[in-house]
Amino acid sequence: MKSPEVKLAGRQIWAEIGAGALQNNLHAIRDHLDANTPAGRRVKILAVVKGNGYGHGTAAAAKAFAKAGAEWFGVTCSQEGIDLRESGFRTRPVLILTGFWPGEENRIIDHNLIPAVTDCRQLRMLEKAAARAKRKLRGPMAFHLKIDTGMNRLGVPPDSMDCVARTLADCPHLRLTGTFTHLASSEDFTSQQSDEQLAVFKKSLDAMRARKLSPGLVHMANSAAVISRPETWFDMVRPGAILYGYHQNYTPAQMRQDAIRQVPLEAALSLRARIVSMRDVPQNSGVGYNARFRTSQPSRIAIIAAGYADGISRSLSNRGHVVVREQLAPIVGTVSMDLIAIDVTNIEGAQVGDVARIYGRRESPSAPQQDVSDVARLLGTVSSDLLCMISKRVPRIYLH
Repeated sequence: MKSPEVKLAGRQIWAEIGAGALQNNLHAIRDHLDANTPAGRRVKILAVVKGNGYGHGTAAAAKAFAKAGAEWFGVTCSQEGIDLRESGFRTRPVLILTGFWPGEENRIIDHNLIPAVTDCRQLRMLEKAAARAKRKLRGPMAFHLKIDTGMNRLGVPPDSMDCVARTLADCPHLRLTGTFTHLASSEDFTSQQSDEQLAVFKKSLDAMRARKLSPGLVHMANSAAVISRPETWFDMVRPGAILYGYHQNYTPAQMRQDAIRQVPLEAALSLRARIVSMRDVPQNSGVGYNARFRTSQPSRIAIIAAGYADGISRSLSNRGHVVVREQLAPIVGTVSMDLIAIDVTNIEGAQVGDVARIYGRRESPSAPQQDVSDVARLLGTVSSDLLCMISKRVPRIYLH
């Protein structure tokens, strides 16, 4: 897909997002699930659109995933859920994955959101709110129970099922419709942690059923588990980064290539900025703040309209690259709030107005590959980190 000729009235930085790529990624996940589950069984997909849709825009990402068949959406807080509702998603189930803060109960009810309960005491809070709003609810309020199976972050302890059962028996206005947990290291196949978490989760589900509690919709698998751990799929899966085109960094490392072959994905986002200034700089001249780069020869330095306020990691100072005219141009000096200096000395014809690809889809097979996951590996982080850093002042242009 060729990039459009972008004309911006203001700063010359933008993100191009392929709605078709988002849809194709969900289709690839669906095909993978269907091919590896018994005939007649369908695993639901909860599309995680938290963090402004991993930087892609919540509403636009949700629209693409809904069109491709996602049954549920996952957000991180009530405000993200409200934003999704107000953007037009009125009826599709929206799960608040990290629960709620006391006082949010009425907002959750008003916008038909499904909260995660991560502490037995939260049931009483929800019950009071649901009882007050029983006419509006027209039935018990749905919630999902999150169990902490070893990540030690959020969730009720596995040994708290007596508390959950006793409390729910006194909460006639609540209905448990789902039970889930979160995997801490699903991409690490040298660790036993995922197997241990799975065993704890199954034991917890058995404990719930022994107390006459139906767990409802059971879900566990995050992105790497969706690809590589079918034993964790249960009734629903929760893909995140893979929806946007990024496989996890597996251990052992060769498993990432296996995952890419097994489920082909397409990175949906390209971050681009134009060269807004050029200058010839003499040898041994400082560039940028504190002269943290000095030219070793007479150099042609270009400035692009991008900086850490746009979401470009300052850690790329003096170590990252951008792509200009299908060649890598090193980032020189310190990444500042609004501008980045690049060395285009060896890039023939580079000029003001040229587009620099910070990361994303390449224009031709001969151009250097540099998507978000490449930059993330350079910085020792994950793709989601860089995607979520892209600020709201960067215009999103959606390609269909």
